[in-house]
Amino acid sequence: MRCLVTGAAGFIGSHLAERLVAEGHHVVGLDCFTDFYARPTKEANLAALRSEPRFELLERDLATASLDLRGVDAVFHQAAQGGVRPSWGRSFAAYTQNNVLATQRLLEAAKEAGVRRVINASSSSVYGATDVLPMHEEARPVPRSPYGVTKLAAEHLAELYRANFGLSTVSLRYFTVYGPRQRPDMAFHRFVEAMLAGEPLPLFGSSEQSRDFTYVADVVEANVRALASEAVGVFNIGGGSRVSLGEAAALLAGLVGVPLQLDRQGAQAGDVAHTWADCGRASSLLGYRPRTGLRDGLAAQVRWQRQRWGGTAASV
Repeated sequence: MRCLVTGAAGFIGSHLAERLVAEGHHVVGLDCFTDFYARPTKEANLAALRSEPRFELLERDLATASLDLRGVDAVFHQAAQGGVRPSWGRSFAAYTQNNVLATQRLLEAAKEAGVRRVINASSSSVYGATDVLPMHEEARPVPRSPYGVTKLAAEHLAELYRANFGLSTVSLRYFTVYGPRQRPDMAFHRFVEAMLAGEPLPLFGSSEQSRDFTYVADVVEANVRALASEAVGVFNIGGGSRVSLGEAAALLAGLVGVPLQLDRQGAQAGDVAHTWADCGRASSLLGYRPRTGLRDGLAAQVRWQRQRWGGTAASV
């Protein structure tokens, strides 16, 4: 198949593009290289793909470029402006452009080209703060951040194009994805970087906050299964590794081989206390089951960060 992967130079997109190429698909990667984090980091994500004859990269902005998807069988829409905390204030314009307008233009182009399948990357942030755990797709989403609002809007757009034009769309709600190539602004990346530098971990809010952590290879597997399935709609994609941030930090410290030091900082606007995915729908309709436990996944991320950034602490 000929697949388009948006955000192909990013954390999840680069892993997904590699998997699709390995399975024999021709992959067109699209990325606009926003300045959310450094371009050399994104270029490093593409290192293995650059030599693949079945991969080509287009540097385009979904929100402004002309989009001709004729000949594309499936679209994996991974591109987005990420991050809960930065989505407030003046930055919101980038979120509306890159998460809402870009998605609408991509869906319109997919409709016009007769694309067979569109798989949209969504987020657990659409749920917001809830006491009903685990989170289920039938629950009413009440985002608590501007980022969550834009990801929910993108989901709604995907559903609208399915209901009105018959475009086969799936939205996968990712729960706190981690692993090699994780974005520099994300918690585990910052934690490991601080540990390798011998500095305290910057921890926002309470150590008792919990997350359903999902290893990147499991997220890639969910996308591949969504391509093979005819199921449509919204699916939770969790990792089955729900622990508190304090527990996760302690596990990381043990893997790096340093004492746990915390730099406690105040709770941030938009953060929620807990996330926990009910993946029953993804299990029954997509055959999705997470395979990587938190310890193994974190060990892989630590190894990658040592190789990428260096450090002096004991090796994993």
